[in-house]
Amino acid sequence: MEHLKQAVAADAKGRIALVLAEWDFIQRRENIVDRLLDLCAKGQIPGRVTHNDTKLNNVMIDDATETGICVVVLDTVMPGLALYDFGDMVRTATNPALEEEPDISKVRMQMPMFEALVSGYLSSARSFLNEAEISHLAFLGKHITLEIGSRFLTDYLEGDVYFKIKHPTHNLDRLRTQLALVKSIEDQEEAMNNFVRKATK
Repeated sequence: MEHLKQAVAADAKGRIALVLAEWDFIQRRENIVDRLLDLCAKGQIPGRVTHNDTKLNNVMIDDATETGICVVVLDTVMPGLALYDFGDMVRTATNPALEEEPDISKVRMQMPMFEALVSGYLSSARSFLNEAEISHLAFLGKHITLEIGSRFLTDYLEGDVYFKIKHPTHNLDRLRTQLALVKSIEDQEEAMNNFVRKATK
C-alpha cells in the first residue's frame, strides 16, 4: 500500500487520471490490508512455511488418475501465513475469467468452487489450523485479490516495469479484473463465512 501511494503521488507516466475510480476503490478498503499482520503480531495467527504461488498449474497431476501428485515451482517457498496460500487459491480458482479479462462482466467468484476449495483444504489443514486462521478463510480471497490488484495498479502507474505486458493496457485490464473479483467476493462474503462455519462444525 505504501508503494502504491508513492506511485500515485509521483504519477511518473501521467496515468493517475485514468485510474481514479480504481484508486478510490482500493483506498476505501485500505483498512483491511494490515488485518492479518496485526493478528500475527498479536500471536493469534502463527507464521508457517508457505508456497506463495498456489494455483492449479503449480500442481503436477497424474494423467491417468487425474489426482494430484505433488506441488511444483518451489522457488517461491518461504516463511509466511498459511492463509496467503488459501487466499491465492480463491483468487485464481474461483474466477472463470482470465486474469486480464477486459470484459469485467465475466468476472465473478463462483461459490461452488469456493465450497470445494474449503472442503478440500480443511480435509487436511483442519488438523493444524487454529480458529483465527479458519475464521479468516473467506476474508483471504478478498485480501489477496485486493493486494494483487494494488500491485497491478502500482506497476501501471510506474510504467509497466515489473509485470510482463503484451499490450499497453495489460496491467490496467489485470487491475480491473482483480477489483471486480474483490467486489464479487464482498457481495458473497456472508455466504462464504457461513459455509466455512458449517464446514468446521
